[in-house]
Amino acid sequence: MQEDHYQSIEQLREDYPNKDFEQGLTNSEAQRRLAENGPNKLETKKVSKWRLFIRQFHNMIIYILLVAALLTILMGHYSDAIIIGLVVVINALIGYYQEANASDALEKIREMLAVEATVYREGQRIDIPTEDLVVGDVVFLEAGDKVPADLRIVDSDNLRIQEASLTGEADSIEKIAEDLPEKAVPLAEQINRSFASTSVTNGSGVGVVTATAEQTQIGQISAEVVQVKKRKSPLMQQIDGLGKGVSYVVIGAAVLLFGLGLLLETYSLSVLSLAIVTMIVGSIPEGLPATTSVILAMGVSDMAKNKHTIVKSLPAVETLGSVDVIATDKTGTLTKNEMTVKDIFLADHHYEVSGNGYEPRGEILEKGQEIAGSEKLELFLEAGFQANDTLLTKEDGRWGINGEPTDGSFLTLYRKYYGEEHESPYEEVDMLPFDSDYRYMAKLVKDATGKQLIFIKGSPDKLFPMAKVAEKKWTQTVRKLSAAGKRVVAVGYKEVSSELTEISHEILFEGIELVGLAGIIDPPREEVIESLKDMRKAGVEVKMITGDHPLTAKTIGEKLSLAPEIRVITGQEWDQLSQSEKKKAAISHQVFARTTPRNKLEIIEALQANDKVTAMTGDGVNDAPALKRADIGVAMGIEGTDVAKDSADMILTNDHFATMSIAIREGRRIYDNIKKSILFLLPTSFAEGLIIAFTILMQQDMPLQATQLLWINMVSAITIQFAFIFEPAEEKIMEQAPQKTGSRLMNKHDIFQMAYVSILIALISLIAHDWLLNQGLDKTTASTMMVNIIVISKIFYLFNIRTTKFALSKEFFSNKPAFLIIGIMVMLQLLLTYVPFMQQAFHTESMSFIEWGITILAGMLILLITEIDKWIRSKQRKTQMKERYS
Repeated sequence: MQEDHYQSIEQLREDYPNKDFEQGLTNSEAQRRLAENGPNKLETKKVSKWRLFIRQFHNMIIYILLVAALLTILMGHYSDAIIIGLVVVINALIGYYQEANASDALEKIREMLAVEATVYREGQRIDIPTEDLVVGDVVFLEAGDKVPADLRIVDSDNLRIQEASLTGEADSIEKIAEDLPEKAVPLAEQINRSFASTSVTNGSGVGVVTATAEQTQIGQISAEVVQVKKRKSPLMQQIDGLGKGVSYVVIGAAVLLFGLGLLLETYSLSVLSLAIVTMIVGSIPEGLPATTSVILAMGVSDMAKNKHTIVKSLPAVETLGSVDVIATDKTGTLTKNEMTVKDIFLADHHYEVSGNGYEPRGEILEKGQEIAGSEKLELFLEAGFQANDTLLTKEDGRWGINGEPTDGSFLTLYRKYYGEEHESPYEEVDMLPFDSDYRYMAKLVKDATGKQLIFIKGSPDKLFPMAKVAEKKWTQTVRKLSAAGKRVVAVGYKEVSSELTEISHEILFEGIELVGLAGIIDPPREEVIESLKDMRKAGVEVKMITGDHPLTAKTIGEKLSLAPEIRVITGQEWDQLSQSEKKKAAISHQVFARTTPRNKLEIIEALQANDKVTAMTGDGVNDAPALKRADIGVAMGIEGTDVAKDSADMILTNDHFATMSIAIREGRRIYDNIKKSILFLLPTSFAEGLIIAFTILMQQDMPLQATQLLWINMVSAITIQFAFIFEPAEEKIMEQAPQKTGSRLMNKHDIFQMAYVSILIALISLIAHDWLLNQGLDKTTASTMMVNIIVISKIFYLFNIRTTKFALSKEFFSNKPAFLIIGIMVMLQLLLTYVPFMQQAFHTESMSFIEWGITILAGMLILLITEIDKWIRSKQRKTQMKERYS
């Protein structure tokens, strides 16, 4: 079966009485088709709210927390169980809120659809609800309408439709009724079709409905948004793996120790069971999800306040730190989506224009010098300004247009030269609007003396014959500008009688004076070029995915220096590739042009298949599926459609792509700090488990109570561990390679350090505990000192783990809030040690100065050993660097 844009008008006529489109369908036939195919509206199946909430608990860390809560309940420590339960519920609520909001994108797509449509039924033109449209209905369109379904245009009168949000084309697209050749035609070039949700900007036309509801282009996007599944963020994958690993090790050790305890028969079954439960509680890092969530939440808050970034999901913050490819839309993201005149060619002059966008700030230069004035140039500017029906606007300090972007570029050019307040000396007499058949527009004007002129601008191939110029020279200029990816508009004028009151095409074809040519481009954002340099240093590739013409896209890619060599592939070429070829092409190409929404989604999937952590930036409806599929979707906050914003994980409130490099830096800082907090938390948790394990193996009395272990884990987790929230980024963090997908959270040295620090803290604590008992002190004092040794060791270990630099360096005071947090932790330990009701609740006793001295020395020993390890590694790195470059 032929695609609808290949069908000839004659074929389509066969379905209507007397082969007349204006007869339309009969009411009975329309009702039959409606009953058979269903209404023209988008339906979505919603997951029930309770299911959304329940599935937030499907997480290894949550399982560990639930086990910890159950164990504390069994031991009768209900307050601890409540604290852990609150952490579980808060995590679940955050996840539920994020997932519930994702469905809003589908609501926004539905809001974009027209409410009513004008159709021909049984020879009458009537308005019907859009939902009642069926395939075969004949729809009448006029300026201001939203297209109600996908249509094959069968009649057009200067019909132009704005499709930027769907195809990426900045200008409205001229629509014609002619048949297209039978070959694959990109969506943006299907000029005999119009698509649901797009807007008619000029003229009128008639189209036959070829697709409704889910079969329309926007319906397919809606379906893809629903079907797209999000990957877990790299850190969440790593934490899940870590959680499983920790739980397997702890449970395995518990079973082994329980078996050994039964064999040795040192303890009664109840005492042994309590010891094993205590070991599990001590070894499970209850504070890990809480700490991770708070670090992420603080990062989200900081980015919203200071970095023009709204992050909608907590994991998205750290995902930024792992991004190694950014796939970005061109129009409105890398470029301003504001057409700008950059070149003016007159008969014997070439002028360059500075400044970008619609804001009239910039200069007209010749050979780098500002021009003093030129009669011919001023005639060019006046012609472009007058042959125009677009308005240049300024609202809330922001410049924009009401009308066509190309026309708007001439208005801005005029204001750059004359200033914002200048009044044109000409008064309009008559206007010849742009017509797709003629591809030019003209205006008849008169000045204060009564002298009349016609100003005209339009396609060069239409104006050259009128001007009867030596076309060779001008054609070469057109080719030169086109090769640079610029749109070319010719400008001319004609002196006419002061008696003339109306323009006609015949008058223009009698001859005009060609003034010159304008080279127009949607310019790259100034801040993007520097941002891309930062990205390359950080090991982050940038891929441009656009619906625009391949030549224009390549030109922008070269101006932005996306890569030393720009390779371009079109959506048509992409569709011809096998899956394995697509996987290779996604890596080897930097620019993807004339892409469909489906292409964008497949490119993201191909990059992810290459183990790339991918960010996608965009602003249109056509970007929505790819935004949702990407590891982190980033929408533009000002120009972005609501659909794009709701599909994304993050919104740039200033629309600056350059904000991405700032956000990636922050993401890397947050990732590093979460990793540091985990590497900090696990050794002390394992040390507690080891103390119990060593005690069982040595067949001695338990030195710590379960409540003491929970105090160490939970209280330190909600105090000292939050010091990592404020830890500044490491030097040269943006020169490091991104985290690889599937990589482990901890390298070999991390595991080695975690092991020896755990053993050191456990051994020092046990030795100190036994020494006190040998000195004749009671068990309560000995266990109190053991609790304090573990906590004070944590404080000293914090200074080692918080930076790759040496602890006693200029970095020592770089995190001032950490000292406040340490002060709070010390105060809590003093309360635990000296306040009577705390002594009773946690089985503690007051300590002497000697005992405190031993405690502080233990902490200093941990810091000294870990700093020696850091020094050895630093020496090894320097030696390796010398060998590499020698």
